[in-house]
Amino acid sequence: MHDEATEIAPLLTREGMALLDSLGAYDGTGALEEVSRLRAAGHPPELVSAALTQARLRTRAREKFGDFAGRMLFTRAGLEQATRLRVAALHARRFADAGVRHVADLGCGIGADALALAALDRRVTAVERDETTAAVATVNLTPFPEAAVLHADAEDLDLAALPGGPPDGVWLDPARRTTSSSGTRRLFDPEAFSPPLSFAEALAARGLPVGVKLGPGVPHEALPPGCEAQWVSDRGDVVELVLWFGAVARPGVRRAALVLGAHGSAELTSPRDAAPAHEDAPLGPVGTWLYEPDGAVIRAGLVADLARRTGARLVHPRIAYLSADEHVPTPFARAYRVREVLPHNVKVLRRWVREHGIGILEIKKRGTDVTPEELRRRLAPKGPHRATLVVTRTGTGEGGRDGEQRVVLVVETVD
Repeated sequence: MHDEATEIAPLLTREGMALLDSLGAYDGTGALEEVSRLRAAGHPPELVSAALTQARLRTRAREKFGDFAGRMLFTRAGLEQATRLRVAALHARRFADAGVRHVADLGCGIGADALALAALDRRVTAVERDETTAAVATVNLTPFPEAAVLHADAEDLDLAALPGGPPDGVWLDPARRTTSSSGTRRLFDPEAFSPPLSFAEALAARGLPVGVKLGPGVPHEALPPGCEAQWVSDRGDVVELVLWFGAVARPGVRRAALVLGAHGSAELTSPRDAAPAHEDAPLGPVGTWLYEPDGAVIRAGLVADLARRTGARLVHPRIAYLSADEHVPTPFARAYRVREVLPHNVKVLRRWVREHGIGILEIKKRGTDVTPEELRRRLAPKGPHRATLVVTRTGTGEGGRDGEQRVVLVVETVD
């Protein structure tokens, strides 16, 4: 029994869960005092250790699961890899809108997506090959009588023989890491995932509605034809790429960037099957406004589409910064007012920082090998004011008449 199983086992009793639920929010502060208090109350040391470890994980999990975290169990890896609940709810809505009643969640982890599906009254058969993780998922799905967890390998499973009957939809979250004696290594080839992407394609070829969660860095050329590819960002973090097949894919949508913010969501889509490129976006000089496209827009190859939507232009053909002379508010990019354009010269920049009394200096960069921390050290900011610098390149990138330049933009953030 590995360490995580040892840590969780004492909690799988009425006494264990009661102790854990009594702890509430806990970040590890005053650990020695808390251990002494619980031991003095008569709780065995292994239970105390397990409960405090789990209480810390629950506290961390609130960012992903909100109030649900206070009644869930977690493994460390499971929490790190779990879908954020607001994102899982969108996955579940796809299946519900397509009329899918029974979903097989293959590679369910700690059960985040299965929980969201069950909350929409879907029958869920969650499958997990790691025994400890399957036990955790079982606890997390206990409130939902239509959800069941199987400890099995998805690739060896006969879907037609599931306890709840054959599913009419499949959600797949393949393992994208491999563990060896030298540690854990992230995998990038979709055919090296477990199960591989071809396994999901085979399910879709049988006519099943299929959703596959992948890392956002999968290259476009590795994406199979005939699916919808949707990149999702949540409050600025690009959290996933989902491939949708069959009835859960939207007709006419090949690539999509879904941006989730504090006040809602917005989506940019493209029907084109061609590989994404910036080349068909207009190119021009830095204007009054600078747009920093959301990471999901960049990953989806929709920067040119965003440029057309906002009337903006690229400042360099291979760098995802857009500029315009007028501000068009958009949820798909962060906007900055350009105050000055300075040469990329440390002596000039240091003088500018000194003359403006800059003590707090944010440095952003794209398309250059500048290290913001090193540049900040060399500029030696000191003073009562703050500033944001954007280090990038402008021009055609081809050494032509508008030849490439390295520049530093002094910008002001616009909410």
